[in-house]
Amino acid sequence: MTQNKAGLIGLGAMGAGMAATLRRNGYLVHACDARPGVAASFAREGGVACDSPADVAKACAIVISVVVNAQQTESVLFGDAGAAAAMAPGSVFVMCSTVDPNWSIALEQRLNAAGIHYIDAPISGGAAKAASGQMTMMSSAKPEAYAAAGGVLDAMAGKVYRLGDKAGAGSKVKIINQLLAGVHIAAAAEAMALGLREGVAPEALYEVITHSAGNSWMFENRMAHVLAGDYTPLSAVDIFVKDLGLVLDTARASKFPLPLASTAHQMFMQASSAGHAKEDDSAVIKIFPGIKLPGSPA
Repeated sequence: MTQNKAGLIGLGAMGAGMAATLRRNGYLVHACDARPGVAASFAREGGVACDSPADVAKACAIVISVVVNAQQTESVLFGDAGAAAAMAPGSVFVMCSTVDPNWSIALEQRLNAAGIHYIDAPISGGAAKAASGQMTMMSSAKPEAYAAAGGVLDAMAGKVYRLGDKAGAGSKVKIINQLLAGVHIAAAAEAMALGLREGVAPEALYEVITHSAGNSWMFENRMAHVLAGDYTPLSAVDIFVKDLGLVLDTARASKFPLPLASTAHQMFMQASSAGHAKEDDSAVIKIFPGIKLPGSPA
């Protein structure tokens, strides 16, 4: 019996976990990554390393892209050794990035014109849930695309939401998720910063809040990074500069006010411009003056 195959481009925090989950569920995964040595390391774990998106597309009828943004997705598809030209008619491109919904709608049309199916499928849940197969996928696609690749989606994610029969709805729901995620991180940082300023023991504050009504998933997850003094990026400050920017662009097009998202975006912009762009997004707490963060020099 021939083993099912899937291609994956981008072995970052989420992509690596997704690739591992697919392998665990019986798929032979062909993968590539722009960083030297990453795909080779994946191959040592049992995957197949490819040199380019085109090589992935030649080997697999289903290609999953897990890169940072629309610009990188364009490069994956249409750049040097891009996947689009190598994809056979009837194959499926699964786009997992957070992007402008209108760009995703246009991409579906471009790929369909070349005989390629497209699934608008942004993801959420973090690296740990990607690795355990419990992440959430917010998808929308034509029925033919789901018919060809629905099994792969279900093999990667704990919940696959099918939100419409064409591209756009998946990205719109992800944009709204990112509004909440960004605001929650900013609010969590503000609360922890106030506690530090007022002399509350940060560990005690964390314990109380995570068992009280004011808790959020983001407070519990991200303020643990602050307590550890560890700003190793799982999701960087600049990710929320980008994502909240997309949120505001989407709302601006319909003249819809987003006061909390606007404030959170400015907070991440401030953290980025202060030199924390590539740190974990919890580093937004570093914009607050007059506080001593756990793990920082005395």
